[in-house]
Amino acid sequence: MSIVVTGATGHLGRHVVEQLLEKVPADQVTAVVRTPEKAADFAERGVKVAVADYNAPETFDGLLASGDKVLLISGSEVGSDRIGQHKVVIDAAKAVGVALLAYTSAPGSLTAALADDHRGTEKVLLESGLPYALLRNGWYHENYTENLAPVLQYNAVTHAAGEGRVSSASRADYAAAAVAVLTGEGHENQTYELGGDVAWSLAEYAAELSRQTGKEIADNRVSADALVGILAGAGLPEPFAVILAGVDASIEKGELVVGSGDLSRLAGRPTTPLAEAIAAGLKA
Repeated sequence: MSIVVTGATGHLGRHVVEQLLEKVPADQVTAVVRTPEKAADFAERGVKVAVADYNAPETFDGLLASGDKVLLISGSEVGSDRIGQHKVVIDAAKAVGVALLAYTSAPGSLTAALADDHRGTEKVLLESGLPYALLRNGWYHENYTENLAPVLQYNAVTHAAGEGRVSSASRADYAAAAVAVLTGEGHENQTYELGGDVAWSLAEYAAELSRQTGKEIADNRVSADALVGILAGAGLPEPFAVILAGVDASIEKGELVVGSGDLSRLAGRPTTPLAEAIAAGLKA
């Protein structure tokens, strides 16, 4: 029996594998990757590395085995056929009868277009009859703190989220929840709404940035249409800019506030404070 992690060298996948290695022997972990060179460090530590691609169903033939626990990390190519890509893994898991398939989804309250592929994947997974765990991950601190250059260049947090609040957490926090599900018992057919312990507004984010940098970082609120123009002008493809503006609209409506406490309970500790993530982002 293996614990299988797809997208294992991605931003979230690396955290999951690293934390799994703190709990189980390396030879019980299978890292599924597209580029094996990126997983060389895992292989050196005894992790099984399997090469497969969501876009090539045949690469999953024989990869999974009965009794495996699988973490399906959602594809990162927004705008592609992500539901079809995820179905490749679900079908392969169903064919052999895995013990559990956990999927990194989006909050159940999120109505933005970004959630459409997740809702579609959840439907495919539930209809498969597989034992499942829905890990409905909220927003990541790193969505903000890994892209501080333009904020610091213009001394402004520009957004269309109004006074809305976000229950974000770090990738390491969400990884800890996934590891708890993959290594624990009793998580079959469960849905977890995951988010940080403290919800914050973009105004508070700007104020914390001001405190840590010693600069006056403005809370620059704009309309969704204006934000699309700003993001497209900065080089983002317009369809993706529209999706991001849609997320801000959802934030304004309160759809990224998660009050379940599921994340800290699964992780066994409080979630990472936003201020800590900002400090790390500024240091990087």
